[in-house]
Amino acid sequence: IVDRIDDNKDGYLTTEELKNWIKRVQKRYIYENVAKVWKDYDLNKDNKIAWEEYKQATYGYYLEFQDATEQHSFKKMLPRDERRFKTADLDGDLAATREEFTAFLHPEEFEHMKNIVVLETLEDIDKNEDGFVDQDEYIADMFANEEGGPEPDWVITEREQFSDFRDLNKDGKMDKEEIQHWILPQDYDHALAEARHLVYESDVDKDQKLTKEEVLDNWNMFVGSQATNYGEDLTRNHDE
Repeated sequence: IVDRIDDNKDGYLTTEELKNWIKRVQKRYIYENVAKVWKDYDLNKDNKIAWEEYKQATYGYYLEFQDATEQHSFKKMLPRDERRFKTADLDGDLAATREEFTAFLHPEEFEHMKNIVVLETLEDIDKNEDGFVDQDEYIADMFANEEGGPEPDWVITEREQFSDFRDLNKDGKMDKEEIQHWILPQDYDHALAEARHLVYESDVDKDQKLTKEEVLDNWNMFVGSQATNYGEDLTRNHDE
């Protein structure tokens, strides 16, 4: 794997090479995931997944099932899935190509799906349905204080995070724009952050690049990283 990450074959891994590799691993994981479920939904084998095919495969049983509580949660999820499907379906023919279906299953990876990711996050956390996320809703999404006792330190820190960094216009709640800034920050590159972290932690001689020895000496850091798909790639035989 080290040899494959080393794009220019100079015997060193740079932050840039690691970043590109992590992005590739991430993409491969997403497309493999889509390939795995594709045949479950493409029932008529026309290499497209129609909304009706997806709906039948996912909700068919529940649409006929008469238990009221089950019905309620699925009635809520069905329109949400339909809205997401229609956003992913760029040509509007109600049948998803492989790329469109990938956008449907992994909306956070696609520019034109950003609004849906924000909207779904808002709907999940906004319990009083006023169209905003206030501080208590934000905390309740991470921590349920069932005993009613004092809040742990990390919760108090999160409350400060909310006031200082999440609620940008200081009106006590997050609107859609602020939610987008929180969950899909423009100025944060996840792969670059991980690559920098790996170099920083493994670069013994501090020359800003890694030798194979430095990687192997810190192998446990790489096994717990996206660079090896959390260790999974070490047991696979495949070519990138």
